[in-house]
Amino acid sequence: MAEPAPPPEASSHHRPRYFRNDAELSRRDPYKQLKASLNRLITDYPPHHIPPGGGLYGGPISIAYLFYALHKLYPELELDDYPLNTWSAAYIEQAQANMKEYPGPTVDKCGASDDVMALLALYAVSAKDSDTVKELCDFAAVTTDEDASNEWLYGRAGYLYLLRLARGAFKEDKATLELIDDTSDEVIYAIMESPRPWKWDGKAYFGASHGSIGIITQIVLTDPGMAPKLEADLGALISYQYESGNFPSSIPPGRDRRVQFCHGAPGVIASLESIKKYFPALKDRIEKVVKKGRACILERGLLTKEPCLCHGISGNALALEDKEFEHFLTYTTGGEMRSMERDGMMEKSEDPSSLYCGEAGRAWAWAVADKGLEKRFLGYNDI
Repeated sequence: MAEPAPPPEASSHHRPRYFRNDAELSRRDPYKQLKASLNRLITDYPPHHIPPGGGLYGGPISIAYLFYALHKLYPELELDDYPLNTWSAAYIEQAQANMKEYPGPTVDKCGASDDVMALLALYAVSAKDSDTVKELCDFAAVTTDEDASNEWLYGRAGYLYLLRLARGAFKEDKATLELIDDTSDEVIYAIMESPRPWKWDGKAYFGASHGSIGIITQIVLTDPGMAPKLEADLGALISYQYESGNFPSSIPPGRDRRVQFCHGAPGVIASLESIKKYFPALKDRIEKVVKKGRACILERGLLTKEPCLCHGISGNALALEDKEFEHFLTYTTGGEMRSMERDGMMEKSEDPSSLYCGEAGRAWAWAVADKGLEKRFLGYNDI
């Protein structure tokens, strides 16, 4: 295990945020690790044991979405003699069994984490059911309410992702495409009319989960034609990069602490990589920001939080280039995690099965490595 490297403000009585990245670059067989991760997922967290709630972020629907996505990549792969789409259906069934507990989206929670909308989007794309799309689009009445949030996890930007997900199944259905596009336009208009800086929970955040980079990314991936209208917003955002290469969690900037997808450089860098082609006037600035941000991640990105996409090594890895990406993933194997836990170096996840906080996200990162996919976050900027 690498030697701990507490940041300056950490005391010796607390677990450090990260450990030193001083080992030689290495890699593991990504397909072997993917299978091991998926087997741990279905063994340690079978469908009927997953607490409901969380949409595409956490809970049974997030795991179902992982299996849905992986089945398209690995149609031949079976776990316990069942193909991956059967596992997807089993986790969906767990979500449906508890759906009566959910009143549906509200102005405070209408993003990627909403179970009702996430389930509708996943069903619409998997069953190619246009009536389900209509149900999903009806929730525009909630998401365009003047009090609705704008960010990805609980707000309008997350709804844009769900609309893009549903859209993928209806390329030949002009009427359904028009409905989805009209709904997306309505939501984008509501976001663009919101006062700047966009705020969540009373603060102007920068990050992918709750902040402006997540909002800009979802708008541009939904409608690239909006990029010119967001150029000033993006230019202002990247100007806040710390000298270290990291980004503040919010403004006014505080301490340079978190290096993770939800708050910090990894989420900003991963987002920029997926939208930079739409901002040619910012090309040189973005390249410098990405280079500086990746240097920060290499130095401070081997986090002691349980490896995951939202605030762990798996997500930080996805913001890096190939060899460094694969090197970071070597710290997310079952053996390495057990070693970290024995050494008292790992902060356990409160949601250890899920796509953004647990095993399902680790599996996604291994699949990206195995298939050589673009380094994207499932449920955020993969479509």
